[in-house]
Amino acid sequence: MATQRRSFLQAAAATLAMPSVVSAQGGPGRANLLRFVPQSDLAVLDPIWSTAYVTRNHAMLVFDTLYGLDNQYRPQPQMLAGHETGENGKLWRLTLRDGLRWHDGEPVLARDCVASIRRWAARDGFGQTLLAATEELSAESDTVIRFRLKAPFPLLPDALGKAGSAICAMMPERLANTDPFTPVTEMVGSGPFRFLPAERVAGSRVVYERFGDYVPRPDGQAEFTAGPKRAFFDRVEWNVLPDAATAANAMRTGEMDWWENPAADLLPLLKRDSNLTVTVQDSAGYIGCLRFNHLQPPFNNPALRRALLGAVRQDDYMMAVAGTDPANWNDKIGFFPPDTSMASAAGMQALTAPRDLEAVRRAVAASGYRGETVVLLSPSDFPTLKAMADVGAAMLREVGLNLDEQAMDWGSVVQRLPKRDPVEAGGWSLFHTFWSGIDQINPAVHSYLRGRGTASANGWPTSERLEELRDQWLAAPDIAEQKAIAAQIQQQAFQDVPYIPVGQMLASTVHRRDIEGVLKGFVLFWNARRV
Repeated sequence: MATQRRSFLQAAAATLAMPSVVSAQGGPGRANLLRFVPQSDLAVLDPIWSTAYVTRNHAMLVFDTLYGLDNQYRPQPQMLAGHETGENGKLWRLTLRDGLRWHDGEPVLARDCVASIRRWAARDGFGQTLLAATEELSAESDTVIRFRLKAPFPLLPDALGKAGSAICAMMPERLANTDPFTPVTEMVGSGPFRFLPAERVAGSRVVYERFGDYVPRPDGQAEFTAGPKRAFFDRVEWNVLPDAATAANAMRTGEMDWWENPAADLLPLLKRDSNLTVTVQDSAGYIGCLRFNHLQPPFNNPALRRALLGAVRQDDYMMAVAGTDPANWNDKIGFFPPDTSMASAAGMQALTAPRDLEAVRRAVAASGYRGETVVLLSPSDFPTLKAMADVGAAMLREVGLNLDEQAMDWGSVVQRLPKRDPVEAGGWSLFHTFWSGIDQINPAVHSYLRGRGTASANGWPTSERLEELRDQWLAAPDIAEQKAIAAQIQQQAFQDVPYIPVGQMLASTVHRRDIEGVLKGFVLFWNARRV
């Protein structure tokens, strides 16, 4: 496959014409235009309805958040001028900055933010925890948001400023009042760029323009999602190029400026090009996950889920995704990212002991599995997820499951995942995905370790014990107690198996060398400029 890609690349490089520096709509010249290749098509616009990272990345252009995170993942006021607390930590008053406006020209008001917080908190795990601890959430005035809490909740800024999916995106009250389980399709935010719906071409193109009335923070420096969000490009064009060789060729010829997720086997070629810069943006990496549907057979059976732990080879998964160079991935990964404060060896023998597929087949039979159809969703246009699906499909067949591997584009996968129906009625059994390490760094933000049934993320596991341990972690008085509880959470996760971690990918990104100011973390479009 790698040889075929490179042969195509060499042929294409000889024939592809140099691009025009003017957009198809006669827009800005090259200096003010950023042409970007996203990880996949943008199928869903609403960052509350979908946890897909492509939707989150889109949302960070259009929407803003009350807090942002700096490079140490510490929350800093973003849309806020600041906050004050009282009543021994049970009262929080958040004051909006001056000059904030929606893209439709209306001022940003506290009641807009209250409605936005409520909508987000209905879907997000950290938000659910915050709202459960809240006695009253209200707009004290047009500029002040008031939280009156049942008990102190010092992680309130961390919750409202979380950068992983789903972000607490602020939107006008009229949109935020939409049922959280119904996607919003009108994109009106207060972020540094406006979404241009008339120029969107499904499967091909998404366009944004700089919002002239955006007022960046007057203080601090841009770090991750915190600090001044200064937009230096008048126009940002997302161009969907599912074929890796085509995207690589477009980067080398200058037709594209930035490629979010270059294919691992093309990295050596891209690194040799003096006009390109290849970097790893996020040291927390991306954690591969095999997620089950806990509501429908056969994976509503925990014994079957546990049986599959013995079949997973994380190195197989990661080599398929990121190549044979171990600098690009890690295996022996548990339920928290490696080299972070909550990671431990608790229960890890389930994934690190020698693999014995015959023993797994016996465990599958002993679980009560009787040949029910297993539907695996396989995104054909998302190379890393497709690679994981291929490895998973081979493993599932090898241990005797009756597999129906259904190939579709990633947009169709995203739209399919909320379906809770049996597989005979268009439902699903399992799928693979990546979560950013910052989304799994502790129990507060780790949505795949929630056990709230249908209130949990897609897959909908139920585990009273995981919920009890999470509550204990949130109340822990110090880091030592948090670590001890996190180890218990990992042990319990190996019993309940809400999902199986399949490795850590250290993803690279590539941009033209004349693009500077690219921020650490996932792809962010403010602060970047052409020099």
